Amino acid sequence: MPIEPARLSFTEEGTPCSTAFGDVYHSRDGGLEQARHVFIAGNELPGRWQRRERFTIVETGFGLGLNFLATWAAWRDDPRRCGRLHFVSVERHPFRREDLATLHARWPELAPLTAELQAQWPVLMPGLHRLHLDGGRIILTLMLGDALELLPQLQCRADAFYLDGFSPAANPELWSAELLHELPQLAAPGATLATWSVTGTVRRALAETGFRCEKAEGFGGKREMLRAQFDAPASAPVGDSPRHALVLGAGLAGSSIANRLAERGWSVEVIDAAAGPGAGASGNLSGVLRPLPSLDDNRLARITRAGALYGLRHLRRLSELGLPVRWDACGVLHLARDPVHEEKQRRVVEAAQAPDDFLRFVDREQAAELAGWPVAQGGWWFPGGGWVNPPSLCAANLAAFPQHIRCHYDRSVAALEHGPSGWRALDAAGQTIAAAPVAILANGTGIGQFPQAAALPVRSARGQVSHLPALPGSAPRVVVCRLGYVSPEIDGVRCAGATFSVDDDDPELRLADHRENLAKLNFILPDFASGLDPAQLGGRVGFRPASPDRLPMIGAIPSILQAERSTPLASIPRHPGLYAVEGFGARGLVWAALAAELLASELAGDALPLERALVDALDPARYLLRPPRRAVAEE
Repeated sequence: MPIEPARLSFTEEGTPCSTAFGDVYHSRDGGLEQARHVFIAGNELPGRWQRRERFTIVETGFGLGLNFLATWAAWRDDPRRCGRLHFVSVERHPFRREDLATLHARWPELAPLTAELQAQWPVLMPGLHRLHLDGGRIILTLMLGDALELLPQLQCRADAFYLDGFSPAANPELWSAELLHELPQLAAPGATLATWSVTGTVRRALAETGFRCEKAEGFGGKREMLRAQFDAPASAPVGDSPRHALVLGAGLAGSSIANRLAERGWSVEVIDAAAGPGAGASGNLSGVLRPLPSLDDNRLARITRAGALYGLRHLRRLSELGLPVRWDACGVLHLARDPVHEEKQRRVVEAAQAPDDFLRFVDREQAAELAGWPVAQGGWWFPGGGWVNPPSLCAANLAAFPQHIRCHYDRSVAALEHGPSGWRALDAAGQTIAAAPVAILANGTGIGQFPQAAALPVRSARGQVSHLPALPGSAPRVVVCRLGYVSPEIDGVRCAGATFSVDDDDPELRLADHRENLAKLNFILPDFASGLDPAQLGGRVGFRPASPDRLPMIGAIPSILQAERSTPLASIPRHPGLYAVEGFGARGLVWAALAAELLASELAGDALPLERALVDALDPARYLLRPPRRAVAEE
């Protein structure tokens, strides 16, 4: 369902309100004060998060973000605060960034926090959007869409609930028994809940689900509010067990998972046979970062959208840290293959009702202007997409947390061995390179050498990219795709390609592949390759790990090779402490950051950054429950 942004409106007294729901966003007696009295104090905060590593809050109704901002401010003011605060909030009608800025100006005392939130405010597209704030110690996961659809898809253990939103009379769905019955599935032992509503139907629904409710003094003009506690027995907070992982591979997959774990304070041992990061399939001069929409918004479309948006935020964070990652959000133009495909692209944009800063359809004339070259068809324009230099991203991922990441280069892992203390990576002489309780296979096509990963149908896909001489500022100055891609000029070179050949192990540049890439280039930009001699071109060959269904494999590795098709994924046996970040194919830049955040969240016990159905779609054990398929070509 497309996102319809909230419209900025105020009552005669100046309180922000919704004309659609006929209700105000916060008490007329003060929004910030209401947040502190009802939700923060109502959940016995900050006391309950003190001296804990992690604390998670789930909110219904983000609205202006005042509850979040007040909680963030209280966390910052508490010298005994938890190490990381997770805040998960669902919102069907989010405000646009510029409207948030107008609203937040009413609370100048929150200016540093509102500025950071507005700077990271996501593109208003459906699904989960994870923002890392305050140096990564505050994690805001915004769920944009219908709460009745999204809350059942959320995977987390909430320590506290903020039940907010418009009144039950104005927005009954947000207070329905159907929605409230989802809360126990999200509640950690001893979870608390607070809300300003004391409606009998809300109290009864909460009591039916195991919450013990009591009325308390309300805020402002409301005489009473509601507090509740989940009746499951509370467990005393305990310190985390030693957080130590070894990662095989220093490419996009391996460097990304090392980065995401290291930010959580894990110690990570990264092992790679090359002399440095990004030397294998991640070693190309440039790659493309953009989603792949569809008319039915299928799984591939949703995951590539989430991956591309999170990947862009990750790149910005690395750049803000001063790390020399090379990338440019110059925009990506995805041209239609033919008139039929062009019409389909147009219908996809109309159905998505996406914001212009995410996706729009451009006709042939507009496309030609963007490309700086005549083109045959119109197509999709992604203003926020662009190119990335993968080796620089790999290096930046590892350099971001040098105190937590130790790299072992020029070391080949011959075997993995599991024992009482975890996993050991052994060299050909049987000597231990590194050991840790958790092992993560992120070594691309090399995963096939380990018998523990025999259940994963990873196949090698040879890809050859052609390097074309290019002058600075020459067209195209954006990435252009059409059954292939061509990049802007980078260091006097333009990349064009790429071939995709499964189970082809030839490491040498091939003249036939250069010809294929030039033919693709002429299909993208007519006559662009005229005068180029394929025999004079440079290039690069890489071997990408491909999966049969075009989706990556993220999660615990199965310890069996077959299972009944009716077996629940959660019931499939796994190797203890052994995980995969694999199968990126030609979309490593799209998948890497989000895939790593997903696995790191799972390992750390954090709220997951994707919907449950999409997490299951990426589970490496999924292949045990379906008939085998061959890998398909990727554009």
